[in-house]
Amino acid sequence: MATMHDVARLARVSVSTVSYVLTGARPISQATRDKVLAAMTELGYQPNAMARGLASRRSRIVGLLMPMDERGLGATETAFVTGAAAAASVAGYHLVLSPVGDLDDLRRLASQRMLDGAVLMEVQVEDERVGALQEAGVPLVLIGRTGDTTGLSYVDIDFDQTVREAVAHLVSLGHDRIVYVNHSAAAIAAGYGPAVRTRDAFVAAMTGHGLEPVMITAEDSAAGGRAALTAALAQAPDLTAVLVMNENAIFGILGELTNRGLAVPRDVSVVSMVTSPQVAELATPALTAMTSPGSALGRIAVEALLRHVTGTGDDNHQQLLPCALEVRGSTCPAPATLAVSVSDGSDPTGSGPPGT
Repeated sequence: MATMHDVARLARVSVSTVSYVLTGARPISQATRDKVLAAMTELGYQPNAMARGLASRRSRIVGLLMPMDERGLGATETAFVTGAAAAASVAGYHLVLSPVGDLDDLRRLASQRMLDGAVLMEVQVEDERVGALQEAGVPLVLIGRTGDTTGLSYVDIDFDQTVREAVAHLVSLGHDRIVYVNHSAAAIAAGYGPAVRTRDAFVAAMTGHGLEPVMITAEDSAAGGRAALTAALAQAPDLTAVLVMNENAIFGILGELTNRGLAVPRDVSVVSMVTSPQVAELATPALTAMTSPGSALGRIAVEALLRHVTGTGDDNHQQLLPCALEVRGSTCPAPATLAVSVSDGSDPTGSGPPGT
């Protein structure tokens, strides 16, 4: 079993330097800290978390605060958690996932001093949780961002670039009637950052191509997806492509397209935004997607948080990462024409559902 002396020898530092990296008792340069952490990883060194916590007067616990409802965690959300947990483990910290969303509960949690710091997810443009944690003196990093980010550390998806590239992909295939299915109207009204930013980015991207932006809101469920597709066809019966940022609704959208005799991608191309490869591969055909950098965002957020916790980084960390386009089977060149019966879902071409 590797010892602290083994770590010091491999990293070419003193044993006391290794101790300072572990306990945070003294500031250590980031370059030296990285060498020590790399040596720990290579040797599989597992320090005694309880002893370190007592020595440093820290709990060695950081919280990932993510409000959750009956949907639970999907594969895409889980990537954020696993990335954050891995970064915490490498640094000798434990990550606790907390679904606390109520402001009073959050204040109670902060007052108990159980957490050395917190990563906050599902951030709204105006988010009272940020002020509550700041008032309690809890070191904080956001995955997402508020409207005013002055004095805050955050990592987030670059929604402007992500939407721009998704629209450009469809336009390059000849699609000029594209509908965007967003999160719910309630999420937008509440100022949920991704829903608000992608709404604005979609308008800008479509306008930039000289096209009319059509957005439909959808509840986060398969039923919500079916209703959204129905509304989309009523508003834009000549649509040839659907851009979606709502994983819980997208399978309802795909199902409703099939019910109406519309094949993906022959009749309607579909792009899913902020999606994990695992979710994209569940569909038939597999979904062309703007793949979420969730694991990287979780890792970067925890690394930034621990710099605040240990005092090794005074500057605020602010970083955006775009999603990456991965083309699969749900997009193809736009059809020359598309006639849709909105009222009964019949197939006016007479070709029937795919495979008939």
